[in-house]
Order: sequence, then C-alpha cells, then structure tokens
Amino acid sequence: MKFADYAKIYVTAGDGGSGMSHFRREKFVPKGGPDGGDGGRGGDIVLAGNKQLNTLLDLRYRKFIKASHGRPGEGGKRRGKDGGDEIIEVPLGTVAFDADSKERLGEITEDAEKIIIAKGGKGGLGNWHFRSSTNQSPQHAQEGEKGEERVVELELKLIADVGLVGFPNAGKSTLLSAMSAAKPKIADYPFTTLEPNLGVVTSSDYRSFVMADIPGIIEDAHQGKGLGLQFLRHIERNKLLLFMVSCQGDINQEYQALLHELKEYRVDLLDKPRVLAITKMDLKENYRIEQKIKVDKNVPVIHISSATGHNIDLLKETIWTKLQEIEEEQPS
Repeated sequence: MKFADYAKIYVTAGDGGSGMSHFRREKFVPKGGPDGGDGGRGGDIVLAGNKQLNTLLDLRYRKFIKASHGRPGEGGKRRGKDGGDEIIEVPLGTVAFDADSKERLGEITEDAEKIIIAKGGKGGLGNWHFRSSTNQSPQHAQEGEKGEERVVELELKLIADVGLVGFPNAGKSTLLSAMSAAKPKIADYPFTTLEPNLGVVTSSDYRSFVMADIPGIIEDAHQGKGLGLQFLRHIERNKLLLFMVSCQGDINQEYQALLHELKEYRVDLLDKPRVLAITKMDLKENYRIEQKIKVDKNVPVIHISSATGHNIDLLKETIWTKLQEIEEEQPS
C-alpha cells in the first residue's frame, strides 16, 4: 500500500431544517393554535480514529465531502429528522487544521476517537415557540442554520516508540529489517527510503516496541530541502530518538548536524531522550574506531552492525531500558 501523510479535503456540513409554520385544524377543536414543529439539525463532518489504517491515501481521491441536511419540521409539533453525520476514518496520529486560518481543529490519537471538523447547522424553531398572549397566531417560523463549510488539511504524524534519525545511507532501513519483520526498500544510493516504514521489534521474552524508519535528513531539511518537512513532522510523536551515524564519516560532525536540523525545525525535539548508534562497524577492523565520540553523558552510544548482528541485542535492551525510564517519568 502506498503511504500518504497529507491530504486536503473540502467539507460541507448539513444545513439545519426549517421550522414549520402550521396551525392545528381539527374538527371539534376550535382555535387549535400554532403547532409547527422544529427542523432537524444538519449532519456533522466527523473524523474517527481507526487503528487498522496507516495512510491518508484514500482521502486524496475523496476531495469533496458533504453531510446530509436536516428535514423541515411538521405539524403537530413534530420535529424534523436530523441529517446524518459523515464519518471520515483516519489513522491514529492524524492532525486536522483549517487550511485558511491555520486553526488546529484537533487530533486523533486513539482508536474510535472522534472530533467534529465541520458542525451541522441548527434546525429552525417552529411557530409553536412564538405564541404569546399578544400573538396567539404567529405566522413566523425560523429557517435552519447553514452548516459549516471549510477546507481542511490533514497531516499524519506517525505514532511510534522509537524514531530513526540519520542522513541517507546511515543504515536505518537495514537496521529496521534486522530488528523486526518489516521489509523496507534497501539500496546503496541516497534516499532509498522515500516514505516512513514501521516495524515491531520483539525480544525473546516477548517485550516489544514500535520503531519508525523515516526518510533521511539532508542539510537544511528544516527549510524544506530534500524530503524536508515531509520527514521532520513524524519525529514529533516518537518517545525516543535513535540517532544513526555511519562509522565511515566524521561521527561527531554528522551527529551535531542532525541535532542542528532538529533544533531549527522545533527546538523542543532536543528534549526527547535519544540513543546514538554508530553503524556499519563490520567495515572496521575488529569492530573498533579510534575517534572519541562527544555526546551528553545521558546519551548511550552503541557500536552496531546490522549486517553481522553485532551488538543488535544490546541495542534492543538499551532502547527498552530508556523506554521504561520514559514511562516511569510520565505523570500517572
């Protein structure tokens, strides 16, 4: 299935039904008076979370979405039928914005969670509501309100425990395939990964966490260069960032460059816990490097080789330990 993490849709909620202007006319009931019923409300446009979905691709082919209108009121104080809501199922991690005002309409983070992105109009009041001692035969009834109409931008930000952060060809896809059952595309040229991939990493004792392989960063990605913002938005939802730097280059320089890109995009991303993996160690004699690695003391550094499995189990345990620390620090 093709991955899509952005969609723009045009939504129109249903109009409310008009109230009825009606008078009771029955044999043997003189001066029956007004009995016009209220109109039904218009249908809402609703986003609903579906944990089985992982892409917004369907909405790229469903641009215009409308809900049904409320029915008019009827005599005998009978209320009109409400318009049906239009339910749009989206993956968990979907955020909705008004395309014009950039107002954040809400986000979906749980299965079956719902948010209204366009509200249906209220039904109009029937003439029964307007009777009084001085106006016993009101002719007036309200029209229904118009439903909201707006252009909505949807962004999918992957929800994963661990996000892989690195330059192209740092070995992210290879690591994901080595640690999980995921089968991302792997090749020896830059930008092999053009869309995020998710994999579930499981230990021998059935502990597991979700890892996201996200397209590689290039310099000035925060300005939209390369895959730019298409990639960076997905890091926001990860609990832990696994930085990956190849042992073949200047490790400290590449690590600082990655930190810089995250800082320029959103400075609070630097507050996320992280682990540094030095990759492709099978290319070094005796799996050793001479360069001294400069990182904060609370950032574990693991030398790994996805090709030979060197220190992969150690990396799993390190990540699991950090995730448990994160869970303990979160308020209950």
